[in-house]
Amino acid sequence: MARSSGLLDTLLTSPTTERYRVGISLLFLLGVWLTVGSFSQGMPNNMLLMAAAVIGGYMAINIGANDVANNVGPAVGSGALSLGAAVVIAAIFEASGAIIAGGDVVSTIKGGIIDPSSLEEGRAFVWLMTAALLAGALWLNLATWMGAPVSTTHSIVGGVLGAGIAAGGWGIADWAVMGKIAASWVISPVLGGALAALFLFAIKKTVLYRKEVIPAARTFVPWLVAIMAWAFGTYLMIKGVKKIVKVDFMEATLIGLAAAAVVFFVMRTLVGRMASTMENSSAGVNALFTWPLIFAAALLSFAHGANDVANAIGPLAAINDALSADSVVMSANIPLWVMMVGALGLAVGLMLFGPRLIKTVGSEITELDKTRAFCIALSAALTVILASQLGLPVSSTHIAIGGVFGVGFLREYLKSNYATQLHKIMEHHDPAEQERLKPFLDDFRNASVEEMENLLKRAKKKKQVPLSKSERKRLKKIYREELVKRSHLVRIAAAWIITVPASAIMAAILFFTLRGLLI
Repeated sequence: MARSSGLLDTLLTSPTTERYRVGISLLFLLGVWLTVGSFSQGMPNNMLLMAAAVIGGYMAINIGANDVANNVGPAVGSGALSLGAAVVIAAIFEASGAIIAGGDVVSTIKGGIIDPSSLEEGRAFVWLMTAALLAGALWLNLATWMGAPVSTTHSIVGGVLGAGIAAGGWGIADWAVMGKIAASWVISPVLGGALAALFLFAIKKTVLYRKEVIPAARTFVPWLVAIMAWAFGTYLMIKGVKKIVKVDFMEATLIGLAAAAVVFFVMRTLVGRMASTMENSSAGVNALFTWPLIFAAALLSFAHGANDVANAIGPLAAINDALSADSVVMSANIPLWVMMVGALGLAVGLMLFGPRLIKTVGSEITELDKTRAFCIALSAALTVILASQLGLPVSSTHIAIGGVFGVGFLREYLKSNYATQLHKIMEHHDPAEQERLKPFLDDFRNASVEEMENLLKRAKKKKQVPLSKSERKRLKKIYREELVKRSHLVRIAAAWIITVPASAIMAAILFFTLRGLLI
């Protein structure tokens, strides 16, 4: 099994297979074109519907390539899942979420950002939605190529906004709604990062920093996993299966509590059994979070498929209804073929192009272990629940990435805090003892956060010499660069900021191009 998983990992990441990925994508889109063409013969504007279906499939591929990385990236980076296993699990649960819980009716204008009633004719609406869909897909493709995880919802929102303004002028847009969306650029990552850092700090204080890790783990880990079970149970009720079973927040919370109670007793039993063979260290505690992380990756993928598939199939369903009725539609029925285009496109995009972003999220921003990845997954579910009850606009992509940066910056803070203690301890020692400092610095540079406290105690006991001011600055800089890659932070933040305007500009250009070609 391990050998086959390793082979799959190699195939997914090998540069030599890039042309095959592109070729398989084109075959999928050709299949969409031929399938839609086979049952739309004789329908008015069937060529336009076929083209829209291909664009919808292209959008779904790009959603799978970019957005799904946030659900499984931490599990892969921590080693809970191999890349191949993560791709297979996510593809199955993304497609299942889209098909089972994707819904029968979708709002044609995501979030009410424009008022389509001001459009004069149905053809303009079709051009608008086609341009928005293609612009969102193109921007996602570019972001994936750059290695920047961005919000697919913001991509399609920008596309609808730009094409809408091109079709109906500036007055067609609801700028209050756009203001809330802009606010989510800050709200989402800050909330996600703060919660992830808070949980990681709590785990360190209650378990990892204890002298006897095993008794602490037996006490606290079942509670932590139970909190995750409550969060995911509630999250799936209000976001994942709301189109199958209608429940209010209180009912969703009670279902989550029932799941949490079962998980608590199961985890308490399992941790008790593992305690006798468990290593009395952070590595032993990490092993306890492997299965919770696997379930979290699967459940996040299911909920994502149920919700974000609408970014691909919503505009396509709207085009399908508008072409049939020759009018503007505010909500559209989702035929099975439209849902299948979205679900299969998500899976194809994830399996062919997702590994690049999965590696970025899982290992290139900051180093993740299972404890940190657990905090990120828990933060993602809790932030969505909190934001939905407060009426705050949030992006699941921004939440997950904020969580990754949150745990990274917490580690930086803890290390710099230890470094400050080290400097204070050693600053009054004789500079002539520099040679005694060198081996200590070598150990300090390679130490984990947990190991640094012991090093500091040893330094105090042995009265190691102080660092110079320039050496202190260099030490802090090394830790910052090691723990959180600033280049990734800048690139991702820049991509988030320009997502809406970039897709809006592309959509406006595409709208004018389509109108010029089809009039």
